[in-house]
Amino acid sequence: MPYSISQITGLNFGDLTFVVYTIFVLVQIIIHIRLKNHKRIASDILQLPLSLIFTRLLNIFTVYIPTSQNLGIRFIILTFAIICTGIGAAMSLSMQIVPNPGDGIVQALAERFDKSVGITKNLFDCMNLSITLCISLFITHQIIGVGIGTVIAVVGVGRVIALFHHIFESKIEYLIFD
Repeated sequence: MPYSISQITGLNFGDLTFVVYTIFVLVQIIIHIRLKNHKRIASDILQLPLSLIFTRLLNIFTVYIPTSQNLGIRFIILTFAIICTGIGAAMSLSMQIVPNPGDGIVQALAERFDKSVGITKNLFDCMNLSITLCISLFITHQIIGVGIGTVIAVVGVGRVIALFHHIFESKIEYLIFD
């Protein structure tokens, strides 16, 4: 969503991502207050400085990391990124370290609705994709900043999280909590 809005408006991608992440953190805090899970609120708040650092790095990476025009190379990079993102999200959530706000809100929603993190991630990403498409089509009458890679990532990351949790969650919990 922030990428599409930045492409439409010319606003800074990292700054827009920080605004969205701040909204995600506020929603997490509300969910944790309602669930009376006050221990999580400190972790929620710690996501803000993490987000600030991440979004500044995002600005740097957006400018300096080259992209290939070769479709095969782009697919390999996309596959690698989906796997790494899914495993990283699953591990940070399982180990209960400070997640990025995109994963933190998914975890809070999964707790709130008593669903698995993997399926919640897929539903949350589909919702964000739908909002992005609506914004793009409403403002420009065309799809901006969303391609087949985005759709593959929306499905893929949640499935990698679900697979990782299925295989490793009990082992991670054993290592951490026993």
